[in-house]
Amino acid sequence: MKVAVFSDVQANLPAMEEALAHIDAWGPDMVVMAGDLVNRGPDSLGCLMLFDQRRRASGWLPVNGNHEVWVLRCGVEPPVSVGERDIRRFTDFAWRQVAEHADLLRDWPDHLCLHPPGAAAWLHVTHGTMAGNRDGITPNTSDESLAGKLPEGVALFVSGHTHRPHQRRTQDMDVVNVGSVGSPFDGDPRGSYGQFTWQGGRWHSRIVRFAYDRARAERDFEDSGFLDEGGPLAHLIFREWRDARLLMGGWRRQYERLVYAGEIGLQDSIDRYLRAVEG
Repeated sequence: MKVAVFSDVQANLPAMEEALAHIDAWGPDMVVMAGDLVNRGPDSLGCLMLFDQRRRASGWLPVNGNHEVWVLRCGVEPPVSVGERDIRRFTDFAWRQVAEHADLLRDWPDHLCLHPPGAAAWLHVTHGTMAGNRDGITPNTSDESLAGKLPEGVALFVSGHTHRPHQRRTQDMDVVNVGSVGSPFDGDPRGSYGQFTWQGGRWHSRIVRFAYDRARAERDFEDSGFLDEGGPLAHLIFREWRDARLLMGGWRRQYERLVYAGEIGLQDSIDRYLRAVEG
């Protein structure tokens, strides 16, 4: 039995197309998309329609990510302040792209469990951990901090969210973060996904890295209107993609609350943050 799991496409269609080409060449029995297919990138609609095509034609399975939840929420809840309006401009851009097809994003499960025929070696896929789809695993996450955040009775736990591919063994199970197809944060701009094979009475895990047409992806950021319409945070997201490193997390910890409260403007907060980060 062969299972492919990919995650965090983040509306990057060229990266997704290359990931799918790799997956097709490998020929898995099942494919799971582990969340954050849309948002934070230029082509949420293109990625959604491509995935839905595979879902209908080949039975590919989705898992809810925090960005699917956020996009759908922004579609029904207007911003309550100027700060929130500015912060969510890039997500409102994604919503406008997918609004007519939003039903394709609804009712995705938060978790999927499957097992090979004749064996109870469960493979559990979710976007983050059992603590929620915003709670992720990185190489710096300690085993102790994962207590209570992993399911019981499984052989293999697979997640995404943090955009950092990672493998370990803890709590009597293999734990694999498949990383990000569209925007890695580990300094390597290549996309990644996971290949999982049931063989010899156990799961074998492999993280695959792949190059794709980044020049085309950069043009998509510019030509789609994402950078113009998505506001200052769209430019920070673009820098994350370009440099393959997380920037948004640090900005959020320092400035998001202040922008929501109207104590500082969004652009000013980003300028200050980048000056501090870049020394």
